[in-house]
Amino acid sequence: MSKKVRQSKIIEIISTTEIDTQEELSQILNSSGFNVTQATVSRDIKELGLIKINGKKRKHKYSVASFQHEVTHEDKFLNLFKNCVVEMVRAQNLVVIKTLGGNGNSAGVIVDKLKIKEVVGSVAGDDTLLIVTHSDKDAEIVIETLKRLI
Repeated sequence: MSKKVRQSKIIEIISTTEIDTQEELSQILNSSGFNVTQATVSRDIKELGLIKINGKKRKHKYSVASFQHEVTHEDKFLNLFKNCVVEMVRAQNLVVIKTLGGNGNSAGVIVDKLKIKEVVGSVAGDDTLLIVTHSDKDAEIVIETLKRLI
């Protein structure tokens, strides 16, 4: 089956079932007639822009990140950021955002989409996002901007 059909099936699966791991998603796809490996699923997740958010039945689940070109304060957008950020601290011109495990990248995507002019760049890890600004004052502005989202 084609990649487009497979990726449509992935969206359907994560929309109806809380999927926590790539392996679990691979198993469901294979049982649905798609011959996939975990590596294929990993590429699909990246191409589809899937993120992990808090689940209702499970700790985390895959979800589709939906952003508009102009950032709005939609409930989904706010909930995603609120649910994954644990702590924000400033260290001179740096902002360190601690997140739930596996959500550093998701927080980074959101910060990038916000296009905050004071942000020079960012680097995401598993549970941490590091934001670099030009000055201490810019870092404080970034923290205040992000705290308003929470």
